[in-house]
Amino acid sequence: MAVNIINDGDRSPRIVLREPTGSTAEVLLYGGQVVSWKNERREELLFMSSKAVTKPPKPIRGGIPICFPQVANFGTLEQHGFARNRLWSLDEDPSPLPPANNQSMVDLVLKSTEEDLHTWPYRFELRLRVGVAADKLILIPRVRNVDSKAFSFTISLRNYFSVSDVSEVRVEGLETLDYLDNLLKRERYTEQADAITFDGEIDRVYLSTPTKIAVIDHERKRTIVLCKEGMVDAVVWNPWDKKAKAIVDLGDEDYKTMFCLDAASIENPINLKPCEEWKGRQELSIVSSSYFSGQLDPQKVLKGLH
Repeated sequence: MAVNIINDGDRSPRIVLREPTGSTAEVLLYGGQVVSWKNERREELLFMSSKAVTKPPKPIRGGIPICFPQVANFGTLEQHGFARNRLWSLDEDPSPLPPANNQSMVDLVLKSTEEDLHTWPYRFELRLRVGVAADKLILIPRVRNVDSKAFSFTISLRNYFSVSDVSEVRVEGLETLDYLDNLLKRERYTEQADAITFDGEIDRVYLSTPTKIAVIDHERKRTIVLCKEGMVDAVVWNPWDKKAKAIVDLGDEDYKTMFCLDAASIENPINLKPCEEWKGRQELSIVSSSYFSGQLDPQKVLKGLH
């Protein structure tokens, strides 16, 4: 498959994926990071900070960064691990996944370097397939242990969603679940609300979550469904006004039009023996605005919206 790589001077090379109905995605080799996903009407669905630093070696705030081999500060490594700060390569051999035979898909790989071994003493291969289809964005991360000893890791696909007004957004599918509240020393609580809404800072790790979670943006009459496999946890984050002002690469007002919903494995790290491989999958899909009649039917969230 011929991949169209665009070089932007001293910025990271990027790959633009297009599918026949007009949906597009852009992926940077730096960080293996999706930085844009647009629907057929050319509407941007992912948030990018107005103060994002787009030149290495800083991570880019927005899009879908990959946190590996550590999420947040759940461990001794740098915040969110180092995969988002490395230059990835095109993956010439993505087997055992079937080959990507069209222009709307790309396979990337990050292999451990000697420098990485000083930080995290395990040899690994982290692969990512990114595919765009009509109203869908698919990410398939895989981790292979190529070391002679076992290791464990946490991982997160940090989805920065662009929304019209975060105070008008509902996240459904997480009700009644336990969560760790990162604002309260990771104390464990049980969600009491019938949906997650936003009226202040939030930073929670929801545990043992369903495979489907719905994001309802009332003002844009749009629902995005996150469907995930192999990543049982989900992180919900918005810094709100005071924290936003303290984040150097986030605009003071940016918190109003974004929030993060991550597909993640955090509470129980993934263990890999030598030669073993872990595979996850995330699909973001836009569904009909006919679901904007108040609360989404939880059975439709869990069993499929189409």
